[in-house]
Amino acid sequence: MARSSTLSHSLQPASIAVILLFLTIGTTPVLVFGEKTWCIAKPSADVATLLANINYACSQVDCSMIQSGHPCFNPDTPISHASIAMNLYYQAKGRNSWNCDFKNSGLLLNTNPSYGKCAYA
Repeated sequence: MARSSTLSHSLQPASIAVILLFLTIGTTPVLVFGEKTWCIAKPSADVATLLANINYACSQVDCSMIQSGHPCFNPDTPISHASIAMNLYYQAKGRNSWNCDFKNSGLLLNTNPSYGKCAYA
């Protein structure tokens, strides 16, 4: 009894929190405990994939923020627009890891990618 009691107290609460911080689903680490996450396009994604992601995401959610004259239009690049569209979709659909897959071209972040007046949801 004393030995199992000693073992159960050998992990500090901070250690337990670190151990439980990430779960792995397939090869995608998923943050837990309600920590805010964002979805962006992988830098390695090709332009055709990025454009397909924009078209798909924007058919499901309002992507007006990436249109000319709106806060997230610049930089006017496929990766920037795809990242915003993919994140809008990811946030709207429940922030599940599979909502950021986009045929393995999405990347989950735990750091807010907002810039200037362009605020990611």
